[in-house]
Amino acid sequence: EAGGVVLGKSADKLFSLSGLFAVYKPKGPTSAGVLNLLKERLLAEAGVQTNGNKRNQVLKIGHGGTLDSAAAGVLVVGIGKGTKMLRTMLAGSKKYTAIGLLGKATDTLDATGKVTEEKPYDQITKGDLENVLQKFTGDIMQVPPLYSALKKDGERLSTLMKRGEAVEAKPARPVRVYSLSLQQFQPPLFTLDVECGGGFYVRSLVSDIGKELSTCATMQELTRTKQGPFTLEEHALYEDKWTIDEIARSLEHCMSLLPGEQSHKKLKTEHPGETALSCE
Repeated sequence: EAGGVVLGKSADKLFSLSGLFAVYKPKGPTSAGVLNLLKERLLAEAGVQTNGNKRNQVLKIGHGGTLDSAAAGVLVVGIGKGTKMLRTMLAGSKKYTAIGLLGKATDTLDATGKVTEEKPYDQITKGDLENVLQKFTGDIMQVPPLYSALKKDGERLSTLMKRGEAVEAKPARPVRVYSLSLQQFQPPLFTLDVECGGGFYVRSLVSDIGKELSTCATMQELTRTKQGPFTLEEHALYEDKWTIDEIARSLEHCMSLLPGEQSHKKLKTEHPGETALSCE
């Protein structure tokens, strides 16, 4: 019957989608949660019945680097063969705008955590902050947060922490900060623009800046404004655009932004050396 034919067509189109595109992740849900919602939307539009857990095999979809639940912004999504290109996104550069709060430290290093310390901050000037930023630019060493998606024995550190298990801090590791600038200073709040490489934690940066200023600081808000060539303004699809046709259009546009060898047939290029687990 006619209905069946139309249905088949959109399902065909969905399963032929291949490449990378970007969606907007709002504050609140996890990155995995956003991906699941996207998947459900697309499968529902295509009229594909999914029984329980089978949906994961049906549609190949993945993201190119976790954004914390409390953070918003660009989430790069791979669909079809595009899922093989996500490793290069993890290692690539990202841009963030972060709002830090002076005088308070939390166990998670962001606004979702318990306050662990309070210190005065009135003595800190805009100049002090700007001077300190130079120490955090270039190739630096950074200790990742205890509450993070990094794993120990196959389990996320954040899961172990929430269970109350003792978790040892991971050793400091080399990370790269391409640029770091102070956008606004209205004590106790300060706004930073950061461009960094893979494996960098903006939460740790904010906390370390606080310590460097002999006070403490925690991240209030985080927005990822760019990942690889995908920007929040130009490329991130908001929830109302999560349709097969919109994504097909977006894929065409987005794939043209990638370096030649990636955007064409060489979807198989794996980079075994790059296992940098991403950012916030």
